[in-house]
Amino acid sequence: MLLAGVRPLRILIYKEGLVRLATEPYSQPTDFNMRNNFMHLTNYAINKNSEKFIENDDEGQQEDAHKRPLSQLY
Repeated sequence: MLLAGVRPLRILIYKEGLVRLATEPYSQPTDFNMRNNFMHLTNYAINKNSEKFIENDDEGQQEDAHKRPLSQLY
């Protein structure tokens, strides 16, 4: 999705895109979990180092991967 303008409001929605998911379930930031980058960031360069990261190796098995096509999210 791309916000192309606000006056008038123009939003472009692409048929396919890329989804990046965090490797830890999100919870409200606290002093205890604030430094858990795997929870608060979806950056591939960070999450690929997590023990829980699932690589998208097989196009037929993408539903559990942390980096997958947008159509899998829908």
